[in-house]
Amino acid sequence: LPKKIEAFAGRRVVIVSAGPDHDLALTADGAVWSWGGGGQGQLGHGDEHEQLLPKKIEAFAGQRVVAV
Repeated sequence: LPKKIEAFAGRRVVIVSAGPDHDLALTADGAVWSWGGGGQGQLGHGDEHEQLLPKKIEAFAGQRVVAV
């Protein structure tokens, strides 16, 4: 069953890109969020940690992303 994701409370998710190891979401304000396996730094958070919940990618702060 669908489940509400608290990280997106008050935000509108417009695009989701899902892969076998990690996922990305784009919110209406142009922010990019990632979660999943980050063992090779692919989540964009500057580390190699797994992220169980969506976390905003701060490297895109101040930029409006239109696709993921």
